[in-house]
Amino acid sequence: MDYIVFDLEWNQSPTGKEGENPRLPFEIIEIGAVKLNSALEETGRFHRLIRPSVYPTLNFHTREVVRISEASLQNGSPFPEAVREFLSFCGGDVMFCTWGPSDLTELQRNMKYYGLLPLLGGPLHFFDVQKLFAIQFETMKSRRSLEYAAEYLKLERSLDFHQALFDAIYTARVFQHIDPMVRDAYDSIDVYQNPKTKHEEIHAVYNGYSKFISREFDSKEDAVADREVASTYCCVCGRRSRKKIRWFSVGAKNYYCVALCPDHGYLKGKIRMKHTDEGKFYVVKTIRVSSSQEAQEIREKKDAIRKKRNQKR
Repeated sequence: MDYIVFDLEWNQSPTGKEGENPRLPFEIIEIGAVKLNSALEETGRFHRLIRPSVYPTLNFHTREVVRISEASLQNGSPFPEAVREFLSFCGGDVMFCTWGPSDLTELQRNMKYYGLLPLLGGPLHFFDVQKLFAIQFETMKSRRSLEYAAEYLKLERSLDFHQALFDAIYTARVFQHIDPMVRDAYDSIDVYQNPKTKHEEIHAVYNGYSKFISREFDSKEDAVADREVASTYCCVCGRRSRKKIRWFSVGAKNYYCVALCPDHGYLKGKIRMKHTDEGKFYVVKTIRVSSSQEAQEIREKKDAIRKKRNQKR
């Protein structure tokens, strides 16, 4: 298996929300990639500038960050041509690697806009190198910039940042520093192409937490009422665990609960409500080992929300 470490640069509406195409809020204007073999040795590079068709004028923020002129973009390739060449460069048996989760999502959104999404099956397992760097060198929750990671690892920094190929090269070099045990224990799942049926639902277990990605539902209410969505299984032993604090909502998108495993103690459950471009809903549920202190904090959060809601009535 090869690893495809890639980076994208994209543009957005130069006039803000009023000029935005809701089907394509971010239009890819550059693709850069590095191919590594199973021994993490570099075996190839890919680079394409893409001629924009939705936002031909660069947004002021894009102009400040990305070192690409509008004139050079007009000599770029059309996106359908460029993405087909990119997928040909990737080959068959590959694992994508990116700095953060956004690039893989936007690649698929752009492919969908041009009717090319069937060329890339999903949901996609990938390596989020930003997350892997945090787990190995700092903390699970920290998220650093690529420049920070390059400096931390004392990588040679002769290339400019915020150029797709150069950022892909830096990301590949960070990836080469990740311990294989960390890498293999913490792969990520991109769900832009989310499960459609119960058979396609995803159950994954990691070190200290589990993840469940549901099929689609017509409404949020249908989603949280589903037996599998509402269930709490220990992420260590897989045993069904009794809820001590039932699911409650925090805002419109997040739900929390606390369960207790007889063998492994408190478990914190979190549901993130997601919606598709077509208006359907699905959930990403995580169950992780917790503590009595965190359980008490969640109880206090639930009580505070209940009190606030009662005051509004």
